[in-house]
Amino acid sequence: MRPSGRAPDALRSIRLDINVSKYAEGSCLAVFGDTQVLCLATVEEKVPPFLRNSGRGWVTAEYGMLPRATNERTEREASKGKQSGRTLEIQRLIGRSLRAVIDLGGFGERQIRLDCDVLQADGGTRTAAITGSFVALHIALAHMRKLGAMPAMPIKDHVAAISCGIFQGVPVLDLDYAEDSNADADANFVLTGTGQIVEIQGTAEKKPFSDAEFGQLFGLARKGIGELVALQREAIRKAG
Repeated sequence: MRPSGRAPDALRSIRLDINVSKYAEGSCLAVFGDTQVLCLATVEEKVPPFLRNSGRGWVTAEYGMLPRATNERTEREASKGKQSGRTLEIQRLIGRSLRAVIDLGGFGERQIRLDCDVLQADGGTRTAAITGSFVALHIALAHMRKLGAMPAMPIKDHVAAISCGIFQGVPVLDLDYAEDSNADADANFVLTGTGQIVEIQGTAEKKPFSDAEFGQLFGLARKGIGELVALQREAIRKAG
């Protein structure tokens, strides 16, 4: 039995709340059970130096956790003077995931920055950030298109992410912290709406896992991503 009582192939209760920011061009609060990540998209009329005069844009991300997002208060990384390796790894993952489904030549020399702030953490913050950031990015691009900044939406596909793991010998979908901290193995899957692979991160935490077990995790991930993409579509539809 999972600590939450969910079936092995069941997601947590998921919400993708849109337009939660008055000022950002695109916004989405991604709620995966007790995990909450605020994703805000900002459009900047500039690009990094390596893209100047290229006619291409850029999508990037920043990630952080509020001090009381977890059970005990953690110091702000700004007060320490540097970001942790975990933070850098996650924000690069978010940026890579979004760029995989965007035509960077389709919105001119502009940069879209996704700020992903973890309000509350109970496992799966990076997967919630990717899933919510896509919605925020889509809303921001739709806003730009309405303003006449581009002739068509430069989005090639949806992208979403979910965690899977082996908990007490059973492959399960969408790990919360109680499962993630005690899993035999866990993995994060980033897939497109059409099922293509963007990135897979998998680790044996207690003991190695087999090809067959990996196949079971991948199957769970595909099911979960399908459900997340449906929620993304509904959120985008509501945004107009």
